[in-house]
Amino acid sequence: MLRKLIKHEFRATARVMGPLFLIMLALALTANLSLRFMLDSKIFIISFLGGLLLVAFTVGLFAMIVMSIVLMVNRFRTNLMGDEGYIMFTLPVSSHKLVWSKIIVSSVWFIAAGVVDFFAGMIAFCDLDVLRDIFSSASFTNIVDGFAYLLREYGVNVPLAAAEILLLCLLGCAVMCLQFYAALAVGHSFDNHKMALSVAFFFGIQFAFQFVGGMITYAIDQFGMFYWDWDLTSVAETHLFLGVCILAEALVGGAYYLITTVMLNKRLNLQ
Repeated sequence: MLRKLIKHEFRATARVMGPLFLIMLALALTANLSLRFMLDSKIFIISFLGGLLLVAFTVGLFAMIVMSIVLMVNRFRTNLMGDEGYIMFTLPVSSHKLVWSKIIVSSVWFIAAGVVDFFAGMIAFCDLDVLRDIFSSASFTNIVDGFAYLLREYGVNVPLAAAEILLLCLLGCAVMCLQFYAALAVGHSFDNHKMALSVAFFFGIQFAFQFVGGMITYAIDQFGMFYWDWDLTSVAETHLFLGVCILAEALVGGAYYLITTVMLNKRLNLQ
């Protein structure tokens, strides 16, 4: 059932995100033309139009991320907190699967939006001739050789580090989703002013988590754990740091998830 929920969610959200991706890539092409031909034109109108196209592209980069967040919040609110909730919660599926379908799809769109923004920036600001010169230059070859030397000498476990960073990014996307879901679930447990209360609870929950995190950091500092001599290599310290970050994200995400599911199961108010 989870697979069907994810499939339905992708279909619903792709109607918005798909055209946005195409628009973003089109803006990247126009920005490239603007940088290469229009901005240096001696004709004022052409130069001014090139500047407008570049501004539109810059705004589009930020709008892509903002729009993915807005879509994620709106889908959760309308699909589970609004009138559609009467249908969704009558399906033979648990609230956990409903939440997970939202988390998975939203996280995929966050990553896709970041990838599209990256490639759009490459298209807008890079010249193929310049890229060809860079990758074929002796300096680029020296950089690659130097990186390979560091791997051989210090034994950096690139696959493990890459897996840890990827896991941290995925957890970060999930936690960002759950921050909004938890606030919406709590806010919609009341009879009136649900969205206003959701916004208030969002900032309130954020403050509570930051306060708890600050107290934990202070307690660790009081015990002097930051200054202990762990006798670790730089590579081990890197993996330890990433592991701690992953654990912290998992704990925070688990707390948000618990708030969300408990409120959906015990306190949901669709009136």
